[in-house]
Amino acid sequence: MIAKQRKPFACHLLIFLHIFLGIGALFGGGVLIVSPDGSILSMPLKMLQNSPFNNFLIPGLILFVGLGILPLITAIFLISEKPLKIAEKLRLYKETHWSWNSSLYIGFILIIWITVELYMIQGVAFIHVFYLFLGLIIQSITLLPSVKEHYSNNY
Repeated sequence: MIAKQRKPFACHLLIFLHIFLGIGALFGGGVLIVSPDGSILSMPLKMLQNSPFNNFLIPGLILFVGLGILPLITAIFLISEKPLKIAEKLRLYKETHWSWNSSLYIGFILIIWITVELYMIQGVAFIHVFYLFLGLIIQSITLLPSVKEHYSNNY
């Protein structure tokens, strides 16, 4: 068995970004699930007039699971690098650990989420720009050669 190399700094940064995203989305999504009228976050239902939603429940569930739970699970497995049979089948890049692939997917999910949100609410706030850049940064760090190489060993 070949000993695993130490994680490069970029891997630790990537893990931190997934934890940051996950905790924020759990909070935001959780609040929208608990208060689908948006009152806790001072988000009027009028924001949804160009969307297929009558309230924030479904967006809250998507946010909670897709950008809350998924990034936290990914972070755990980016740390442990343990296999997960069901996730192995979802790898686009078969030579890399499934969590590396998941990291790339999360970047896409975040960028798509923000883009659709901007289209539906037809407005832009600083937080949208911040999370759009966060999605790009997650993808950029995931694609760094040192990160890809680290998660490519022995897979």
